[in-house]
Amino acid sequence: MPLWPVYTGTNEPHDGIAELPAPPPWRDFDGGPVLPAPDAAADTAAHSPDRTHRAETYQATEETVELVNAALYLRRPLLVTGPPGTGKSSLVYAVARELRLGPVLRWNITSRSTLHDGLYQYDPLSRLYAARQEAARPGRTGGTDGTGGTVGAVDGSGIEHHLRLGPLGTALLPYDRPRALLIDEIDKSDLDLPNDLLNVLEEGQYEIPELVRASRLTPDGVAEVLADGTDERVPVVRGRVRCRAFPFVVLTSNGEREFPPAFLRRCVTLHLRQPDDRHLAEIVRAHLGEPDAYARTLIERFLSRSGAGDLATDQLLNAIYLARSAGLDAGSLDRLAEQLMPYLGQSAQSDVF
Repeated sequence: MPLWPVYTGTNEPHDGIAELPAPPPWRDFDGGPVLPAPDAAADTAAHSPDRTHRAETYQATEETVELVNAALYLRRPLLVTGPPGTGKSSLVYAVARELRLGPVLRWNITSRSTLHDGLYQYDPLSRLYAARQEAARPGRTGGTDGTGGTVGAVDGSGIEHHLRLGPLGTALLPYDRPRALLIDEIDKSDLDLPNDLLNVLEEGQYEIPELVRASRLTPDGVAEVLADGTDERVPVVRGRVRCRAFPFVVLTSNGEREFPPAFLRRCVTLHLRQPDDRHLAEIVRAHLGEPDAYARTLIERFLSRSGAGDLATDQLLNAIYLARSAGLDAGSLDRLAEQLMPYLGQSAQSDVF
């Protein structure tokens, strides 16, 4: 019997994901052919100083650990809400590092984002150009697939050569262990996107119509397509993708809008609050070492200001870093700290610093 929790929040990598119990019957997926999870060491973006540092220094609260494990056990997305700067997007990197889930897939949401963007991108114009080039070659043989490309040819005109899976589409591939997916700032999306995500996240599968049509004219119906974040190709059978291990999906929101009840019911919800003085000291210690007297003074001022308006933790870290590095006098440090910790919201205009 596996021990709770699988994710511990200690930032020590381990293979506890292998001890995750079988999913609930209503969240059991059987996609194939099974793919090995990619090695995080092969992903240069995952080892950028920023992402590595965030993963190594993330300070999880007890509530965070509990709800991350609830999402993992239930195979449900984790909706993380809270003010800016509370570590919403850093959480997925910390979990992926500790549980060795491989490179984090990231989908940054804008007001123009659609479900299609997250699943895959197809460039019909480049394919048409490749097909015309192939048609002009002397001695060309083979039939067409009905959409301008050559059936079974490795000439670059096949659909699979002009299609790439998006972050969500890649996360739902039938990997033998969960991938980690960050859907960042979902509250910036069009009103329809959360509802559009419902069926895909509930069923753990989707279709690529272009490949479904083309598969009728190929013997095995297998297309090798590019996955997000890599130049390697993965097999898609008859244009249908179904996960095997449901991905660890984190959706972040700054609380700028409400979501449909049907969407909320399908998520585990974690609300991150502004950290208290003890938690802030732990964050400073993880990033910059033991807080000195001036750092603790800045922590107190940060807390007093955040009580009147939104502040982000990285504003505090910036002020403490400069206090340690710039060699300024106390008066200059105070003025600089004032400028580095402005309100993020418009609700408070008075100066309480």
